[in-house]
Amino acid sequence: MKNDVMQVQIRGILPANSGCALFVGNEEKVFVIQVEPQMGAVIRMFLHDTPKERPLTHDLINRIFQGFGITVERVIITDLKSSTYFARLVLQQQNELHTERKIVELDARPSDCLAIAAAQKKPIFVTTRLFEQVEDMTEVLNKINETGTEAD
Repeated sequence: MKNDVMQVQIRGILPANSGCALFVGNEEKVFVIQVEPQMGAVIRMFLHDTPKERPLTHDLINRIFQGFGITVERVIITDLKSSTYFARLVLQQQNELHTERKIVELDARPSDCLAIAAAQKKPIFVTTRLFEQVEDMTEVLNKINETGTEAD
């Protein structure tokens, strides 16, 4: 699957009419994933290492992973169907002797995957097929950045 994916980053976050626009991409192309406003705020907090008064849900998930010796390997945005993105969370667990490892892929919302990746500073990938399919929003992001509108 390594050749079927390419690495991307969260390039910007912008409040939008119906929620929050996450600009995801690389130097070649940027595309937008719409998420709820609260998820956009959570992802922004993780990207900027903003201190939080109390643990958020994704902090709890990360602590559970730590407790069971599970590490997040990567997230993969896999598909787009009927305006809905799909993603996979790839986890690894080693046994107590570190002689064997188990890899598990879970279906998850892209917003949750991106929040976990941002919290743990893990790589984000997109399938090549999906990347070729999405509309390039690089110019939109560049204009937003030029006008000084907040697009972290």
